[in-house]
Amino acid sequence: MTSPDPIPTKAVSAPSRQRRAKVIVWVVLATLVLAGVVAFFAARAQSTPQAAPAQTGQAASSGSGQTAASQAAPVVRSDSRVLSQAPNERAVLVEFLDFECEGCKAAYPVVEELRAEYADTVTVVHRYFPLPGHPNSMTAAVAVEAAAQQGAYEAMYQRMFDTQEQWSHTAEDRSPVFRGYAEELGLDLAAYDKAVADPATRARVEADVADGVALGVQGTPTFFLDGQMLTLNTLEQFRAEIDAAASN
Repeated sequence: MTSPDPIPTKAVSAPSRQRRAKVIVWVVLATLVLAGVVAFFAARAQSTPQAAPAQTGQAASSGSGQTAASQAAPVVRSDSRVLSQAPNERAVLVEFLDFECEGCKAAYPVVEELRAEYADTVTVVHRYFPLPGHPNSMTAAVAVEAAAQQGAYEAMYQRMFDTQEQWSHTAEDRSPVFRGYAEELGLDLAAYDKAVADPATRARVEADVADGVALGVQGTPTFFLDGQMLTLNTLEQFRAEIDAAASN
């Protein structure tokens, strides 16, 4: 049997290329859609619901958050540090932060502005997430937690960010600097020193880190709004998310 004559190339080359191009475009579009669906459900699986905390500037009340028995990694625990408690709470914003992180310092005035604007309806909670690449981030977190045990969480956290450029990104131990902040704030230095030296204080910070890792936190700042991790690109988007949650 003789093979058929070849079809003249000039008669089919352009349409054939067009058909192949269309097929490639549709394959790429289908791949992108599938990737988007997978990413959406993966994000939903990572985030977890949370209950509202209480006690401004202190640990949340024992009735808030979720227990380890009901959820392996709660977004808020009973001892999470509440920056501000909304009297007519409609939403809870949680930030995992590192005091030596430039991104957290950049977010600091934004969070302060938003919590003032939505003070009546949005509760703001902080959780420690010192990154291993920052030499004094754990030391800073322990210092803030030690101050928090004397009711000075907010003042110490603000001092850390207000002075970040003065103490950050050096291998030199900045513990004396942080102790100086505690003294300036009028804290009981004996109690502060005892808290800093207590392994339980560092363990408290490390518990936040463990929860953050379990929740999918990979860097700072990372925000959760009503238990859902936020993916933020602009300040306007951040504000829109808060506004929508506060309006529910």
